[in-house]
Amino acid sequence: MSTAADNPTADIQAARKRLVLGNWKMHGGLAGNAGLLSDLRAGAGILADYCTIGVCVPFPYLAQARQALQDSVVSWGAQDISMHEQGAYTGEVSGAMLADFGCRWVLAGHSERRSLHGETDAQVADKARAALAAGLTPVVCVGETLAEQEAGRTQAVIQRQLEPVLALGQGAVAKMVLAYEPVWAIGTGRSATPEQAQAVHAAIRASLQAVGAAHVPVLYGGSVKASNAASLFAMSDIDGALVGGASLVAEEFLRIAAA
Repeated sequence: MSTAADNPTADIQAARKRLVLGNWKMHGGLAGNAGLLSDLRAGAGILADYCTIGVCVPFPYLAQARQALQDSVVSWGAQDISMHEQGAYTGEVSGAMLADFGCRWVLAGHSERRSLHGETDAQVADKARAALAAGLTPVVCVGETLAEQEAGRTQAVIQRQLEPVLALGQGAVAKMVLAYEPVWAIGTGRSATPEQAQAVHAAIRASLQAVGAAHVPVLYGGSVKASNAASLFAMSDIDGALVGGASLVAEEFLRIAAA
């Protein structure tokens, strides 16, 4: 069983801190990023006692994020990772490369990677394993489409997505973060009600408990904004948020974290 010393999410789990991660997706530019990162650095310090804050930025801006955020309470990470350590994989970025830029987090299996790039559940698990091997914390994303939700298949879909990840074993799963992102609520302005999200989070927690990793942080992602963050965070099994568009505006992102 992993211990606090070798578990990168142990500080979050032990203090029951909220974890709020921003996913910039394919947005950004050097000039705009500079202001956004500076504002995040300046505003996040007062939140550090009860909230862990990070941003997952496009690959070209990892160096800028490291320079702007080092020695601050805001951590940074990437939006994808190769399942391979090295080799003839043009366009891929390895875990070791991300570690070179001081990344703490890396997303694995975001719904856009699954839908637009055909990533399978097994590949997502392989990416999570590659992240752990490089000393990174994978944020494994799961969630159902609108058609699956309307067909009453939410739990079955998420369990299917989780199976190869949970099969990595307790020692690996205990070092991860999970994120429930209903595909029908991403970038649509729609969000699951707190009660809907809680029901899914509770089921995910039960699956984690079955492998001895019940305290792994489970984030909600899906049109999270300052106006609904507090009601989501009030749910017992929602440990924070994976924030999309709202993470591109420092004031809004910090208000979410403050919630």
